Amino acid sequence: MTERTRVERSFRGISERLARHYLTNLGGERVDDETVAGEDWTASLSSETVGIGPSLTLTEVTVVFEGDPDALDGLIEDFAQKAMRAGG
Repeated sequence: MTERTRVERSFRGISERLARHYLTNLGGERVDDETVAGEDWTASLSSETVGIGPSLTLTEVTVVFEGDPDALDGLIEDFAQKAMRAGG
């Protein structure tokens, strides 16, 4: 049986829709609203609104990546670069 790894990462300031878009651009196919699957990986999405300070809120998307460890290494790094937001 092939080894599978599970990695959970949270990203602030993006929507689930945008996260799905990034994952499909990285080789995945949308399974449903919460899941995108690639050849050797699956990503499950969830989101919540989180408070930042006394009056500011942001959307925080949590992505649970599961799959072949070699496939996940590059995928998570590439996704994190796309999801990174610069202030402005």
